[in-house]
Amino acid sequence: MAEGGLAAVRPPAGDSPTADRRAEDWRAGGFGVYVHWPFCAAKCPYCDFNSHVRTGTDAARWGRALAAEVVAAARLVPGRRVDTVFFGGGTPSLMPPETVATMLEAIAAAWGLSADAEVTLEANPTSVEAGRFRGYRAAGVNRLSMGVQALDDRALKALGRMHDVAEARRAFAIARAIFPRVSFDLIYARQGQEVADWTEELAEAMAMAVDHLSLYQLTIEPGTRFGELAARGRLRGLPAAEVAATMYAATQELCAAAGMPAYEISNHARPGAESRHNLVYWRYGDYAGIGPGAHGRLTAGGVRWATEAIRTPETWLAAVESGGPATAHTPVASGEQAVEMAMMGLRLAEGIAVDRYAALAGVPFAAEAIAELVALGLVEPSEGRITVTDAGRPVLDAVLRKLLA
Repeated sequence: MAEGGLAAVRPPAGDSPTADRRAEDWRAGGFGVYVHWPFCAAKCPYCDFNSHVRTGTDAARWGRALAAEVVAAARLVPGRRVDTVFFGGGTPSLMPPETVATMLEAIAAAWGLSADAEVTLEANPTSVEAGRFRGYRAAGVNRLSMGVQALDDRALKALGRMHDVAEARRAFAIARAIFPRVSFDLIYARQGQEVADWTEELAEAMAMAVDHLSLYQLTIEPGTRFGELAARGRLRGLPAAEVAATMYAATQELCAAAGMPAYEISNHARPGAESRHNLVYWRYGDYAGIGPGAHGRLTAGGVRWATEAIRTPETWLAAVESGGPATAHTPVASGEQAVEMAMMGLRLAEGIAVDRYAALAGVPFAAEAIAELVALGLVEPSEGRITVTDAGRPVLDAVLRKLLA
């Protein structure tokens, strides 16, 4: 991975109205900070995130290094106000509350936090303890995202999770009593799962849920334990594609009927309870990625920069502590920005503004492509926006290929 590179690239002059608009494009999505805690108690067999099993982590040392990277990012984009902070991982609920407080203090000092900033922390039920949760709340966390993943003990074991359903329920009850907002994740289209199994589990989840659910179809990723088993033909019992499609359709119908429609392909919320941090991504705002392997998008000097931190935790830590570059910066051409914006924004029920795409791409969407997709019932243009229909979401990749050709 190339490191540094920021000073070697001269930003464009940005002296035209279109260039000025591109330089301010990030404001359509806002500004957030993602903090990556790369450590887990165990590696799940389906997980391809940058997570590592370690013992004896020096949390104070890591907190100082993460705070130093906040300062470095603020030098690139000073004068911002942070709308959202997300502690992801890994398992951020393995962090001491003092480390979370250190990070929020660093972010507030570097940029300033909006008065109504959303501060989310991911947690696993196995790392739940009421005192620790009260510590996170006192530090400033106001939204918890819990990795429940299944409400079936056999499924949890197959997924490599370290908690059972009873533990997940206890953790959820603790979280609801402490945090104003609580969400949790579930995975469906699991081994041996039938449509009726999933709809029953989903009904149970909606009875528990406060205002937000993230519901992901199991995908088999290369480089994971499940990927290795699948390559050897040893991952048996996965639902056929048509069964998984039926599960997806049932998910949309049941959640909408319960007042939690999909605002994004895999995310469901009551109106006003959407994850504001994830909306920064999907609306293609700017976000600082802090920590090993974290990615970001930051606009400075008229240029949108893609940032990517060193993935290996120990290598990243050594780079930060030595004062060397821990994050690479690569300019993103306006055409690439248009593609990224479309790929992210069309996941949302609200879709994207067509003039925003045209300003980034330099050309509008092809009228013929839109007309063809409308005729197929896959997209719907309205009031200067284009949205993907319910029928189009399951085939979003094909829709994007047509629009971006």
